[in-house]
Amino acid sequence: MLEELDYAEFLKQKFDALIDARSPLEYSHSHLKNALNFYALNSEEHQEIGTLYKKNQAKAKARGAEYICANMARHIPIFTHQFRIGAKVGIYCARGGLRSKSMAVILSELGYRVVRLRGGFKAYRAYLNDFFSKPLQCELLVLCGHTGCGKTELLELLEHSINLEKMANHLGSSFGDILGKQPSQKAFDEALFHSMQTKLAFVEGESRKIGSITLPLKFYEAMQKGFKIHCFASLEKRIERIERLYKAKMNAVNFYTSLRKISPYISLNLRLDLENAFKKEQWQKLIAMLLEYYDKSYKKSSQIHYELLTDDLLRAKKELMALYEERLKVLKQF
Repeated sequence: MLEELDYAEFLKQKFDALIDARSPLEYSHSHLKNALNFYALNSEEHQEIGTLYKKNQAKAKARGAEYICANMARHIPIFTHQFRIGAKVGIYCARGGLRSKSMAVILSELGYRVVRLRGGFKAYRAYLNDFFSKPLQCELLVLCGHTGCGKTELLELLEHSINLEKMANHLGSSFGDILGKQPSQKAFDEALFHSMQTKLAFVEGESRKIGSITLPLKFYEAMQKGFKIHCFASLEKRIERIERLYKAKMNAVNFYTSLRKISPYISLNLRLDLENAFKKEQWQKLIAMLLEYYDKSYKKSSQIHYELLTDDLLRAKKELMALYEERLKVLKQF
């Protein structure tokens, strides 16, 4: 069986397997959640066929068919081992063209129930762009407060949460680029989209840019208008959390690169003190100086709906869970 659906209907399906038929390079840049890369053409073949297609379409199709048959010969034993014949399979390529169609026909003939995404990944991106261009259907409970108040840790503890920094692989601050490579913007948008399939969610208040990632405008606007929860903690707890989070991953390259970002806004004496503390590995002193700088630049929201002490994160979590249930009841009245 073989059918084709637009993304809105494709999204509702329960697949036993979801196949991304694009090249590994395309797949690594961004893909649908839970998709497996059983490519029709590998990255080199895809480039070759694309170049040939501009010169001679017939030859490109013929050579592409050769590559697809050879690749499917390798994929089929793996696929049939992982997924029983008769399983429901979703499949897509870049534009819903020959790559996904060729593989879909073969899998359908083998006995799989195959659903192809009409318009491919391009149609999916159009769906996401449309989704993020409209007001959100998800209300946000926004955790605000000074650096080190445990906002990120709380998001990890809470079930209904959107952890933007985790999705962006960046800690948000000038010194937050210590986790490695960030995802592509498309991959971030895809992760954010799937995290928002709920009516109510916790999120940490962020600027619109998280490293190289930009938050969709409507999401950022919803965050600014959300239910604001001001988190506060003792200086000792804040220093302890930041040291635990940064110390193991911060190296000289990270530190001096980040320090250059804030150098135009701090005095020469403070910069020298920060460098000296880093060289001597005086982490608590270093963090205390940075917190003093960041605290001065932090602007508390003019509209706070709830105050939350976060010295004890488990206790804070209980408060937030109770608050969540209260807000959910309010939403259900509308």
